[in-house]
Amino acid sequence: MLSTDHPTARRTALLAWSLLFIPLAATGLLLTVLFAIALGLSSIWIGLPIAVMLSPLIRTLADTHRRTLGRFLDEGPIPTPYGPQDGLLKRLRATGHVAWRDMSLSQRIRTTLSSTAIWRDLAWLLLNGTVGVLLGALPALLVVYGVYLVLHALVLWRFVPLFGLEFFDDQANALLTLVPAALLLALFWFFGSAMVRGYARLGRWLLAPTEKERLTARVAQLATSRADTIDAQASEVRRIERDLHDGAQARLVALGMSLGMAEEMLARDPDMARRMLSEARETTREALTELRDLVRGIHPPVLVERGLDGAVRALAITQQLPISVDIDLPGRPADPVESAAYFAVVEVLTNAAKHSGAERAWVRINYGRDRMVILVGDDGRGGADFSKGTGLQGIRRRLAAFDGTISVVSPTGGPTIVTMELPCALSSPKTSPSSEKA
Repeated sequence: MLSTDHPTARRTALLAWSLLFIPLAATGLLLTVLFAIALGLSSIWIGLPIAVMLSPLIRTLADTHRRTLGRFLDEGPIPTPYGPQDGLLKRLRATGHVAWRDMSLSQRIRTTLSSTAIWRDLAWLLLNGTVGVLLGALPALLVVYGVYLVLHALVLWRFVPLFGLEFFDDQANALLTLVPAALLLALFWFFGSAMVRGYARLGRWLLAPTEKERLTARVAQLATSRADTIDAQASEVRRIERDLHDGAQARLVALGMSLGMAEEMLARDPDMARRMLSEARETTREALTELRDLVRGIHPPVLVERGLDGAVRALAITQQLPISVDIDLPGRPADPVESAAYFAVVEVLTNAAKHSGAERAWVRINYGRDRMVILVGDDGRGGADFSKGTGLQGIRRRLAAFDGTISVVSPTGGPTIVTMELPCALSSPKTSPSSEKA
């Protein structure tokens, strides 16, 4: 819904949107006609490639209508019925989808003609370009005709016949047109919003995905999330194996060799044996330290004991940047969600410290409408992008396993603000592990 507070500003915005519906409808009608011509030429084959080229334009225009009409609906933007199209070929193939740009011409033709979404979009563009736009543009038409009648009553009655019919004899008769003018403007003022809302609901009826399309999209999303989760788990297992092999395992092997040599030297050179035992003790200490660090990287004890609030505050103290923390959580999420949120914050703060050149950072976490919202920002140089490096992509995969989302605003020159949302339920503070230990 339009959220402008002042009534005049709301009506002005409504009038602007009503006028915008007219060129959008005309563009949609043009695309529909071109698509119909392309299908008519399909008998000589050339029409099918043209229809394929037009289909992304049709989808883009339909998506524009979905976002625009969503401004007038309490439910927000109308969801798209199309499947994933993010261009990540590996992920798409894992779900049975192939990126549009990687399809052959025959695949694109089959995809276009078999898609119920494209036909529903065409039905909307045809209906909108002929009848529907009258409902959306009606508020603008009421204002235009109302203003015209006012101008005619005051000035134009001398020069222009009313609606091309006849001239008025005098000013008094011309002023009678102020009555219908006032009526038209009153209709716009009091009922314009309802007209556009009805227009938006008509669009939602055709543009929103069907139940089958929603289920298909959900299955594709879950399959993609599952594939990403498996990849992330495999990558994590390989990292743990590598850390154990290069760290603690190597030190334990060296410890065994040192103890064996000390055992042989004990009778011949006790002093050398004592030095080797001392080195073995130091190696043991270093191995234990590395194992503790490895365990913290898997699941930090502070997260178990103090929850996300305490873990993030403890993390902020250990960072190179000064970090302000503001957390308002009335309870604790499930352990896997809590862990995913914590490591997402760790990754973002690590990127800020290494790459952004920031002087300070901040973390804000709150909860509402069954969603935990995490904002992590810094005052660095900006330019963070999902296409640069794997850090943000890793966070996206981690959160996607819980239907979470991540968005990044990072203009050149900064600041960078990373927003993460995780749908979850919170346990009562009295039953959380941190409360039980308190």
